[in-house]
Amino acid sequence: MTRYNAVKLALLSLPAAALASCGGAYSGDSSEASSTPAPSSVQPTEQVGPFAVTDMGTFNEPWAAAFAPGTSVLFINEKSGTMKFVDARTGKLGTVSGVPQVDYGGQGGFGDIAFLQSEASATLDRRTIFLSWVEAGESNTRGAVVGKGTLVCQVADACAIEGLRVIWRQAPKVTGRGHYSHRIAFSPDEKHLYVSSGDRQKLDPAQDTSNTLGTIVRLNLDGTAASGNPFASKGSPTDQIWSYGHRNVLGIAFASDGSLWDLEHGPAGGDELNKVQSGRNYGWPVVSQGDHYDGRPIPAPATRPDLAQAAIGWTPVIAPGDFIFYSGDLFPELKGDALIAGLKSEALVQVDIDGDTAKEAARFSFGKRLREVVQGPDGAIYVLEDGEKGRLRRLTPSGS
Repeated sequence: MTRYNAVKLALLSLPAAALASCGGAYSGDSSEASSTPAPSSVQPTEQVGPFAVTDMGTFNEPWAAAFAPGTSVLFINEKSGTMKFVDARTGKLGTVSGVPQVDYGGQGGFGDIAFLQSEASATLDRRTIFLSWVEAGESNTRGAVVGKGTLVCQVADACAIEGLRVIWRQAPKVTGRGHYSHRIAFSPDEKHLYVSSGDRQKLDPAQDTSNTLGTIVRLNLDGTAASGNPFASKGSPTDQIWSYGHRNVLGIAFASDGSLWDLEHGPAGGDELNKVQSGRNYGWPVVSQGDHYDGRPIPAPATRPDLAQAAIGWTPVIAPGDFIFYSGDLFPELKGDALIAGLKSEALVQVDIDGDTAKEAARFSFGKRLREVVQGPDGAIYVLEDGEKGRLRRLTPSGS
């Protein structure tokens, strides 16, 4: 038996939890990350509010992260087009091959990562993976896409994506390098895939349902338009649209009651957290709590009560990166609340939800731009700093 087959056989015989703990030496290009010791042997580097903060390595422009359900393995997309993973129990890191070629520049590049919770009982050997990224088009245009493939992990420090194919494209591709959004969420029953599609800094298309710019789309898991969408009778791509009038949605998640929420950047002011409902118009660029960057005023949302109103808005902005609804037991005081990774605010922002409204409950300053926030399988919270050498930081209760 060859060494490769022996390793493969050994891995295939392990349950998911055991496989998650057997990370090998890191094979990437960061000697600092390769020497990251196991979290259990690392003392927290600082205290921030109720959090003891432990550093778990650095990444180059990390943009999104997701745990493979049923494991302690966190997969991380770097915006320039690479993917890595870290075992949160051992601190070992590895690389992922078979990733797509991305159009990198401005706000564009590699986007989101998503796994199916229903595959939590599977080993890491083979499971479905969904990714988003920016794809180049003709005549200096580009747009976001979502792809679906199979993640294969047959050795300890390396995985590969096989059979990756594009299942959805933002339409149309346009010039510029901003406001792709391309965040991914599954409905609680995992029958539908929701994707945020930014306005691409073109403004008016967000009010035109003949395209998917400035929308949230609702799809089947193969990327086709889902039945029951509010504009299903109007043909493609309008039949994909769930809601519209959005600007740049960088967070999308379901609360424990099954309601869908989004988090979007306003212009000069007016960041928003919205409860997203079928067929609703969220107002951009007709109304906003902020103004255009050149100082031109935008009518306030109250002038158009027929349009969906934000649950909460921020001026000055927090510049959100992503958010989660916390559901773990490590921080009972946070349970059910939204936790927002703030870029400009350099903070983790806690928001209490009450029906259709929300209020900020706390703001925990980290002194660095925070791009991503993820809940770990043990209830720990993980945040990723934005930019070059962005740290992965594990948050556990102070004094634990």
